[in-house]
Amino acid sequence: MLQTMPLGPTELIIILVILLLLFGAKRLPELGRSLGGGMREFKDSVTNRGDDDKQPQAIEPRRESPVQPTTPASTSEQAPASTADPLAKPATPPPTDAG
Repeated sequence: MLQTMPLGPTELIIILVILLLLFGAKRLPELGRSLGGGMREFKDSVTNRGDDDKQPQAIEPRRESPVQPTTPASTSEQAPASTADPLAKPATPPPTDAG
């Protein structure tokens, strides 16, 4: 049976020297950040941490509300039927300041 042994300080130094030779001193911090971010994202996805805020609330079925036709406030604001454009929207009174 094969036993695994933890990496000692000598093995870690050898691995770091090889990485330094392969990627260079400028790219090592960038690689470390991306590796750490990937590990953090993997850990969060495994433990479902952080998803509690992103979970959508229970979706309730949409209730159809009856459509109420809009009627003009008064007939005096409309143009006569003979000259009115059938595709034009009815004129609405300007908003009034209440209070």
